Amino acid sequence: MDIGPVGLLHPGEMGSVLGAILRAAGVRVLWASEGRSGPSRDRAARAGLEDVGTLPALVRDSAVVLAVCPPHAALAMAREVASHRFAGLYLDGNAIAPGTARAIGRVVEAAGASFVDGGIVGSPPKSPGTTRLYVSGPKAADIASLFSSSPLEAVVLDGPVGAASALKVAYAAYTKGTAALLLAIRALAVQEGVDEALAMEWERSQPDLPARLAAAVRGSVPKAWRFIGEMEESAATFAAAGLPDGFSSAAALVYRRLEQYKDTKQSPAEVEIAAALRRG
Repeated sequence: MDIGPVGLLHPGEMGSVLGAILRAAGVRVLWASEGRSGPSRDRAARAGLEDVGTLPALVRDSAVVLAVCPPHAALAMAREVASHRFAGLYLDGNAIAPGTARAIGRVVEAAGASFVDGGIVGSPPKSPGTTRLYVSGPKAADIASLFSSSPLEAVVLDGPVGAASALKVAYAAYTKGTAALLLAIRALAVQEGVDEALAMEWERSQPDLPARLAAAVRGSVPKAWRFIGEMEESAATFAAAGLPDGFSSAAALVYRRLEQYKDTKQSPAEVEIAAALRRG
């Protein structure tokens, strides 16, 4: 389905891959370099995105806007796009609470746009079967059509705006929540001097946990700065549903204490992580 040029906000690790997928399908993909970092510019260039310079130009020239940014910026970004009277199709693909998704929908629809709620599960898609884009809302099928026959599987949920975000929150509450829990547990064991004994017991009775802890150190610690907002959105979702929200709130605090390791290339030692978690 050809629905016109797509504006991408912003070409981060995930967004740049989505942009490259659309470019490979022959879609014109725009981005705005004004105020963006050198790494963002590099990712956009590698993905073959067309730089239109400013956000007003992107809004003017795009039929679809895809917002893929850290969750703490999602609502502000929607307000900025709406301020330029965008009247096309707006997809929020961020890890946000259903309530936040509905708020974003109200903002962009008041300016004349149609809204699709999205949630991405998996890593940046390089091959089929690894990553799903869940979408919900009246125009969800239009977004799904953009990614047909691509490495990204678009799944239309039979539900209103907020359903895709709810699914993403539920999924991430476990994956990112348990990663944070493992990091905190190991920090406790280091503090009490029983880390080696705990590791040995895990090898005997919970043999999958050492590998999962290593994956958390390798994968979650460099991205902790991004996961703070995601876990705060998760906590808000649990609270809005009348459920205990302390799990996700604690995970957000764990990641906040680790945000100093943003995008680090070499994983810090577990004892260093434990010290960071204790200091706060």
